[in-house]
Amino acid sequence: MAVRVLLVSTYELGHQPLHLASPAGALRRAGHEVRCTDMAVDPLDAGDVAWADAVAFSVPMHTAMRMARSVCAGIRERRPDVALCVYGLYAVLDGAEGGPVGADVAIAGEYEPELLRWVAAGAPRSLPAPDDAPDDGRDERRRVSVNLGRSSFALPARHLLPPLDRYARLRVAGEERLVGYVEASHGCAHRCRHCPVPVVYDGRTRIVGEDVLVADVAQLVDAGARHVSFGDPDFLNGPHHARRAIGAVHASFPELTFDVTVKVEYVLAHRHLWPWLAEAGVLFAVSAFESASDDILARLAKGHTVADEFEAVAILRDAGIEPRPSLLPFTPWSTAGDVLDLVDLVALGDLAGNVDAVQYSIRLLVPPGSLLVTSGDLDGRMDAYDAEHLGWTWHAHDARLDALQVRLSDLAITAAAEQWSADEIYGAVRDGALAVLDPGRHRPRRAPAPLPGLRSGIHPDDRPRLTESWFCCAEPTPLQLAASLVTVPTSDTECRTP
Repeated sequence: MAVRVLLVSTYELGHQPLHLASPAGALRRAGHEVRCTDMAVDPLDAGDVAWADAVAFSVPMHTAMRMARSVCAGIRERRPDVALCVYGLYAVLDGAEGGPVGADVAIAGEYEPELLRWVAAGAPRSLPAPDDAPDDGRDERRRVSVNLGRSSFALPARHLLPPLDRYARLRVAGEERLVGYVEASHGCAHRCRHCPVPVVYDGRTRIVGEDVLVADVAQLVDAGARHVSFGDPDFLNGPHHARRAIGAVHASFPELTFDVTVKVEYVLAHRHLWPWLAEAGVLFAVSAFESASDDILARLAKGHTVADEFEAVAILRDAGIEPRPSLLPFTPWSTAGDVLDLVDLVALGDLAGNVDAVQYSIRLLVPPGSLLVTSGDLDGRMDAYDAEHLGWTWHAHDARLDALQVRLSDLAITAAAEQWSADEIYGAVRDGALAVLDPGRHRPRRAPAPLPGLRSGIHPDDRPRLTESWFCCAEPTPLQLAASLVTVPTSDTECRTP
């Protein structure tokens, strides 16, 4: 029986949502009817909601999950008969810790096989029993599934999505280029304690074949892409696969450029690869520096030190690749000195042009299942669970840090809206941090000069970056949340009873 499925993305970091296109292709190949809506660029259409037998939300990140729950509530009010699903990395947070439940079913991990089985069963209000479950006559009703049993991938249905010119672009050398987004692998081999990936994948990875990857990039190139972001949690989890993936795409499309995400530890361990990756077209590498405190890095199980961060900058720049660090300034263990050291680190590494404003305001998220909770490092530091924010709350021992985090969050929103220059952003962050944390001016107002050998040869405002400046671990902005408070104007006569 063909089922009519509406797939919805609320936010995928400004790129065309692969996590709509991929399941859309799988569902269509199975004979189902599919429509897609990306609420980051289009409002939810009442006619699509009325048409659907089932509505499934892609939730690959915290912001997407928070927004999806609001949309679920709006749909449920207007279409109590329709089946609702959330799928993706953050799906297990729906209803966690006794919080409110937004969707009928939640599917995490390699969601496609379970999503297909659910739709094939007619999109019931619970998940069907696994194929290998014993037939003992019991009615095993499940609402949540974490599925890692996937070994094959197929071509995403990109034609169902808005065109690339409605998404973030690469800004480099005075021009902007259309950007495509792909993933060469899922999961991660590491268990950084603050990361949501090991909670679901537990150190495992799943590989996307080069043939599918090249065919998907071909679709993106045909759609106008001149740059491709590899969105793997860590592109060098499997260095041999990564090299084959980039090599295959580069051989087919030698004019394309790329960006990747790689742990500091892997930047160092695979330093021999970076010159080759630069020749293949890699322009920049996102890397989770997180902190300028070795103590905090150890608590997060990052696998690197502050000294390693500076070495990573040198390795990448020697190869002609710009580093783009992600930061985590605000944690339950952070001191005023830690935050100021991180601001200094940006100057010492000549990274002001490589760090988006929102990075200075990131506050540690502690969702249910976080490895930090079981590590013991948060004992005595956690407050109550916040069902709206989908995480355990905590407060800094130094109240000035909480105040500064709010101040820098507001600054990030303003800087993004007004398109401040790199120097304007860094100056405002440094002035704000010193005003709150060092009013006695124990540190000079002037930023330190870059360390020898770390200075970039590219002007801060000309360094390659994507025009979407937000980040997966950032709280959603008021504008994003307002967009998710949707009222679906579906009349009773428009609602189709299955």
